[in-house]
Amino acid sequence: MIVEEMLSIHSMLVNIFLGFLLLGFSIPLFTSKNPLRFKKASFIYTMTFQALATMIAFSGIVAVFTGDLGWEITTIIMFGIWAVMMYIEIQKHKMIKVANLNDNETFKILKLGFIKISIVQLLLLAIMMVIMLLKAKGVISI
Repeated sequence: MIVEEMLSIHSMLVNIFLGFLLLGFSIPLFTSKNPLRFKKASFIYTMTFQALATMIAFSGIVAVFTGDLGWEITTIIMFGIWAVMMYIEIQKHKMIKVANLNDNETFKILKLGFIKISIVQLLLLAIMMVIMLLKAKGVISI
């Protein structure tokens, strides 16, 4: 019973995270003329990103251990994707934090980089979701 609840919570958090990633595309658009607002919004985005990603990882790990599910290939892939996404997000935040956003060219490059990184993170999450859906339907068995 508890395993099903944890997996349900994990799934719900992943869907919330997916929506959050999609919402993140609006940050460069809404802050297109104000570098300071972009920096602040990016900081809030990064902190929320890390909080959601950590909740997802925690709920998944709890499900693995309480359900004695074991460390299957898909679980290891999920953990790897989580680590890559966290690393990318931290590096993006560091880059925006130290950049001279008053320079218009730097500001444009960082906004474009924010969008590109968001696309990569969205693709990583989508790939994992597709793998898990195919596994749940019995199409693949990893």
